Amino acid sequence: MARILLLFIMTASLATSLFADTLSSIFEAKKIRVCIWPEYYGISYVNPRTQELVGIDVDLAKKFAKELGVSVEFKESSFATLIQDITTKQCDIAMFAIGQTPERKQHLTLTSAHLASDVYAISSKSNRRIQTWEDIDKEGVIVAVAKGTYHVTLMQKSLQKAKLLVVDSFHAREQEVEAGRADVFMTDYPFGIRMMEEREWAKLIKPSKPFNITPYGWAIAQNEPALLEKVEAFIVAIKHDGRLLNAAKQHHLEPIVLTE
Repeated sequence: MARILLLFIMTASLATSLFADTLSSIFEAKKIRVCIWPEYYGISYVNPRTQELVGIDVDLAKKFAKELGVSVEFKESSFATLIQDITTKQCDIAMFAIGQTPERKQHLTLTSAHLASDVYAISSKSNRRIQTWEDIDKEGVIVAVAKGTYHVTLMQKSLQKAKLLVVDSFHAREQEVEAGRADVFMTDYPFGIRMMEEREWAKLIKPSKPFNITPYGWAIAQNEPALLEKVEAFIVAIKHDGRLLNAAKQHHLEPIVLTE
């Protein structure tokens, strides 16, 4: 009888741990695990010189953890592994400017947006045929995009004449353009700013009119209403009290911040 009772208690405990909502688990562990992509300049970026993790979403993650009364643990992720990392509970929330795309909405719960960026192109200063946005979609032009980003689907739909090259990483798309194997690669405002500041060979090509403005927020697992409520309340608060705008200014992201 005692063995049966013990087995029942162990089974019940296991079931509780498996089905406990994420917010309860965060409070129980006194820690929130935040997925970030450490190469996202201005968002969640490991400075190669200081090895310090900096960016607007790093700052906001710390503020959110403080409001919950827990510590924060940053866990490395990427756009290619985002869905898997959230659905397998490698982290409780992803906070690295997640573009709101239909594919991600199928698998994740995306929060209200705090940033929004159009698409930009990076070419080489030595590339004479790419001078304006209108030069991109032409015969013979090769456009590189990184696997796992929304730029893949977007450019598949948008390009009529240029050839699309999908590479495995963000670094690979830089290499393709710098080496002349591709004419441009597609990116967003934060990464475009990084390229201009860190790569002497790079030039930024801006769209002549809005091309595809994408809202950016954060991501959690589906069916987590308690955590979602906390996150949404936090987003409303930082927009209202100026913390979001102040964080954006610190990382030169005022042009893409959403304060309403």
